[in-house]
Amino acid sequence: MLSPFFQQHADYVSISREQGCRFAKCVADDYNPLHDKDAKKFCAPGDLLFSLVLDRYGISEQMEFTFAGMVDENTKLHFPEGADEFDVTNGEKVILKVKRSGKTSQCPALTNSLIKNYVEFSGTTFPHVIIPLMGKQEVMINPARPMVIYESMLINLDNLDITAPVLEFAEPSFEYAGKRGKITLRFNLLENGVKVGCGEKHMVVSGIREYCQATVDDLIAFYNERKATLKPA
Repeated sequence: MLSPFFQQHADYVSISREQGCRFAKCVADDYNPLHDKDAKKFCAPGDLLFSLVLDRYGISEQMEFTFAGMVDENTKLHFPEGADEFDVTNGEKVILKVKRSGKTSQCPALTNSLIKNYVEFSGTTFPHVIIPLMGKQEVMINPARPMVIYESMLINLDNLDITAPVLEFAEPSFEYAGKRGKITLRFNLLENGVKVGCGEKHMVVSGIREYCQATVDDLIAFYNERKATLKPA
C-alpha cells in the first residue's frame, strides 16, 4: 500500500513533493499546508515515515518513535538493519529514533491495518480535536502561524495474535506554560470489540494565545474550505 509514496534507491529512500502530498491527503486526510507539493518549505508527513518503518521492520509489541528532523524532497533516508533501537538518518543527522521490544510480527494484514487506522486517526486530529482541547483552557494556536509539531508517539500491544485492530479515541490532555504547550492524544486498539492495545501521540505547540471564538470559527471554516478544494478525486 505504500509503494506509490516513496522511491527506493540503491542505498536510500526518498519522498517527492507529489508523493508526500498525496499520502497526506489520500491516506491520512491531513491538509497541513506544509505537506502541499508547492509549499515553500515542504515537509513529508511524519506518519509516512512511521508507516515506512512498520512496513520495513514489522510490528513489535512495544514501539516508540521520536521525530528529530524534517524530511523534504531532497532528503536521502537511510534505514539501518533491524534492531531493538535504531535511527533513521539522512546520512548525517537523525531524522527518526525508533525503540522496539517484545515479539515482532511481519503479518502484512496486521501491518496494513495498523498503518491505515493510526494514520487516519493522526491526520484528522487538527483542527477538530486539538482546537476544542486547547479551548477548554481558554487558549488557542496562532492562526497566522499554527506551530503544532509532531514530537513522538508510542504503541503498546498486549499480543500479536491479531490481524485487523481498529482504533478508538481515548481521553486527550493538554498542558501549557506561557506560549508553549504539549498535547497528548490517546487511543485504544480493539479487535472484535476487545481491547488489545493502546497508544499515544505527543505534539508540541508554540505561539499560544488567548482564545477567541470568532478567530476559531474563521480558522475551521478556512480549513474545511481548503480541504474541499484540495481533496484529490
